[in-house]
Amino acid sequence: MRWIFAGIVLVAASVFAQEPPKEPVNPKADFDPENKMRKSYGIPAAEIVGFDFLLNRFNRRRYGEDYAVSGSSIRRNLHSSWTTENDPFRINQLGHPYQGSMYHTFGRSAGLNYWESALYTFAGSAGWEIAGENTRPSRNDQIASGIGGSFLGEALFRMSSLELERGDNLPKFWREAGAAAISPATGFNRYAFGERFSAIFNSRNPAYYSRVALGVSGATQNRPGTSTETRRSEALADFSLDYGLPGKPGYSYSRPFDYFSFQATASSGNGLENVMTRGLLLGKDYEAGSNYRGVWGLYGSYDYIAPQTFRVSSTALSLGTTAQWSFSRAMVLQGTALAGMGYTAVGTVRGSTEHDYHYGAAPQGLLALRLIFGDRASLDLTGREYFVSRIASANNIGGHDNIVRTDIAFTLRVYRQHAVSIRYLLNRRDATFSGQGDITQTRGTLGIFYTLLGHDRFGAVDWH
Repeated sequence: MRWIFAGIVLVAASVFAQEPPKEPVNPKADFDPENKMRKSYGIPAAEIVGFDFLLNRFNRRRYGEDYAVSGSSIRRNLHSSWTTENDPFRINQLGHPYQGSMYHTFGRSAGLNYWESALYTFAGSAGWEIAGENTRPSRNDQIASGIGGSFLGEALFRMSSLELERGDNLPKFWREAGAAAISPATGFNRYAFGERFSAIFNSRNPAYYSRVALGVSGATQNRPGTSTETRRSEALADFSLDYGLPGKPGYSYSRPFDYFSFQATASSGNGLENVMTRGLLLGKDYEAGSNYRGVWGLYGSYDYIAPQTFRVSSTALSLGTTAQWSFSRAMVLQGTALAGMGYTAVGTVRGSTEHDYHYGAAPQGLLALRLIFGDRASLDLTGREYFVSRIASANNIGGHDNIVRTDIAFTLRVYRQHAVSIRYLLNRRDATFSGQGDITQTRGTLGIFYTLLGHDRFGAVDWH
């Protein structure tokens, strides 16, 4: 799994760290969800069944009897109550959402709209829980793959489609290969069905800001708690994209994920340090005066964060806003503020076992700010907090976790799209459990990065 997302980072780096075309190559290529000639309900359903069958055969060979599905295990699962199971953290919190993203993108690349594809994702996940494993169906997997998979899948589908739409920046072969690497289901349908699914989803030319960073960081604070092994320094590859930034004239937010943010970071110390996405599901744009533009509404998010000492993963719904305030052309402030509720897993990295984690309902919040100084520099500050309660916890652990993640980065453009960044990242977990005492795990790192910027002015939108 780490190689899949490391590949996404590398492909995205080559794809998005270029100046975009002024207009979409084919503005009429946006397939219409109501156009029955360009969509299929049967093909993605068959693909999901086939994908699950092949995955079950692979898992049976590699992992053994947990995937020895039979008619009796299917009948039992159809009539049994849903539980919470404890597969290794990465399988449950990274593998299952990625599996769900495949369901979602099978539907999207066959012409279905977001909500139709989300239903296929939810149904595909339920089908796997009942007939893909012989263990009892689990509600935590259903949330991670059936809901989180749609949030992750839509971001991957949009990025894949944006690559296909980019026109002459890359030869067609490399655009198709890059799109398939980002969203394999999209690539498969385009190759297998040719003209039927060759129409490119039209992004409607959003304002977006991409960047890729390569660098090293070292620990300034390292309190591992019960984690058995950490590395003080690590090499990092990071890709980030903000898509549909508010303020561009003529751009609307009529479809889910017309605004979204995505970030993936590969680390030499822990494989994948994070995969995070959040997108506007339902909302509308607004303006306040001549210098303020924004969107507000209901957001869906999927977060996976693993800073060597502990790890947390959450699928959530939040209310919030994303906006830009232009003080002048030389100074712009962009930001997102969210508050919501998620179903969250948290545990120790390299603890006593791979199953050393628990679940709970988690009120959570996010504040992300970017202060842009013309075309010269930007200062980014992102804070996240998760309060993982014992509500909806199957372990009866009688405690809670409070997790805070603060990310501060200063980026200075040196020449054209080439920049250097200094980044401080702090992750802290404070946990309290009955009969086990308090746990504190803290990791702070300071790093320096070469950063390739995707756009001028650090993504500031000019609507004047």
